[in-house]
Amino acid sequence: MSEVTITRAVRMPDPFRIERFLSNPKLGPRLLFFSGGSALNGVSQCLKRYTHNSIHLVTPFDSGGSSQGLRVAFDMPAIGDLRSRMMALADETVLGHPDVFRLFTHRFAKSANDADLQGELDSMIGGTHTLVEAIEQPMRTLIQNQLGMFRAACPKTFDLRGASIGNLILAGGYLNQNQHLEPIIFLVSKLVGVQGTVRAVTDDNLHLGADLANGNTVIGQHLMTGKEHAELTSPIRDLFLNHGLTDRSPAESRFPDRNRTLVQSADLICFAPGSFYTSLVANLLPRGVGRAVASRTVPKVYVPSLGRDPETANLTLADKVHTLLSYLHRDAGAECPAHKLLNFVIVDSSVPDSETAEVRARGISVLRLDLVSKTSAPFYDPAPLCEALVSLA
Repeated sequence: MSEVTITRAVRMPDPFRIERFLSNPKLGPRLLFFSGGSALNGVSQCLKRYTHNSIHLVTPFDSGGSSQGLRVAFDMPAIGDLRSRMMALADETVLGHPDVFRLFTHRFAKSANDADLQGELDSMIGGTHTLVEAIEQPMRTLIQNQLGMFRAACPKTFDLRGASIGNLILAGGYLNQNQHLEPIIFLVSKLVGVQGTVRAVTDDNLHLGADLANGNTVIGQHLMTGKEHAELTSPIRDLFLNHGLTDRSPAESRFPDRNRTLVQSADLICFAPGSFYTSLVANLLPRGVGRAVASRTVPKVYVPSLGRDPETANLTLADKVHTLLSYLHRDAGAECPAHKLLNFVIVDSSVPDSETAEVRARGISVLRLDLVSKTSAPFYDPAPLCEALVSLA
């Protein structure tokens, strides 16, 4: 079998392609996103109108928020971003499983006492809770089993206040599957009718570390985002994977073959909006990601975040593009041409040409489109961004 490369002219946006995908999203393009966090969730919800074949490779390295307690209790990868992305892509129509969706998006009250929360959890495990009773068999029993596994392994000190039930089910399934993420992610995707594919970029139970320009090192994603702790006082010089949350102990991770296969099937690869280092660059750290990206001849697109990102300090658009390429080159090799790793940068039309000149000088096409509406400002309006991506695919 031989391989040929075909080029085509693209209208931006392309009304013919958009209408075709809107009429039959089951045959929509396979857009692959490297992302994490919640920044892409609104886009993901909108994307279901255009395609049910999107692919989301999500970082499992977070150490704050809803994942922190579970990581400490069970020494496991972060699952909060995986759960939220699956919920964003879930089939919320009557053809899906809205009862399962309601349970997965339910959180325990933050103000309740421990005895009441334990009682509510026990009622879910016993099948008498209204949210669980509403779920048809055999899905109900599957969910009860995962919650039961969580309950049996849960330390007495675990704080259930504000806990996401979806996260608890994923944690129980992780333990039930001999500490493997992939089987429980697959099961939950089927339970909630995920209209696409969501996978962890790697199953490895690792954390993020960053060497700063001032010579200091910080360990843990929660210390880098400027959300749960004070913002970094020095720019990030290098991001790396680490074995734990205490000492600097750099680790290696391998991009799984199943994810490499997903990259090979993609019609477009998108480096998505989100916290630049902890949501985007973190996904490029496993060994094999850069080579997998370079091996494809599909459009490769960077969509920079809008608004202020505490992780990037004063980085310009050109700085971000340079940094993104530098991490991809680490795996693909310094000799790999930039166009094999990145072809397009999509920005809002409000971004002046002066900010994009250096990017264009590297041979990367910059597409300036109307992506921010009155209702979405200062962030992207999901619809025109989705339409831009499906037009390119």
